[in-house]
Amino acid sequence: MSLFRLDLGSHWLTCTHTPAHTSAPTSHTHTHRMLTLFLRVFVWEMAARACGFIVFRRCAPPPDAIEYLLLQTSYGEHHWTPPKGHVDPGEDDLTTALRETKEEAGLGAEQLQVVDGFERELRYEVRGKTKEVLYWLAELRDPGAAVTLSHEHQDHRWARLEEACSLARHQDMQDTLRAAHAHLEVRQDTDR
Repeated sequence: MSLFRLDLGSHWLTCTHTPAHTSAPTSHTHTHRMLTLFLRVFVWEMAARACGFIVFRRCAPPPDAIEYLLLQTSYGEHHWTPPKGHVDPGEDDLTTALRETKEEAGLGAEQLQVVDGFERELRYEVRGKTKEVLYWLAELRDPGAAVTLSHEHQDHRWARLEEACSLARHQDMQDTLRAAHAHLEVRQDTDR
């Protein structure tokens, strides 16, 4: 029998195996193959989850105008999305969102104010596999702060809601942007 116990941050991977035809321990090579297979599956599952922020800024005029940050990928169909990225092993979702926003847009945690009460999960297919993306909402503290793109993106745009939805193209992302906007409008009404 072989036994593995591998700490992957917040997850434990445990595997036991005894070949059906014998009670003798498995070979080191067989044990290594099993561990490699489990790790490939586990890491792929982790990679199928991503987190990010819908970053917005308030601009003038008018005083209540809101613009959303979208990044255009430098690969594939050059689609537009808010900053997001894959969860690394041992990393919690919010840490991933902060790290990815810094890596992809150059905006650090100190430049963002996370908005309470908004969290949205999207699920969609990518190359036949389900992908989950969790978004929070964050306001850019300094509306004039510069965006610095990573190699993964070729352009960025600050866009009002309808333009942002047009750029986003996918219905689930459009719905998420509209839900974020509605959340901000409700908060604004209660703050008056």
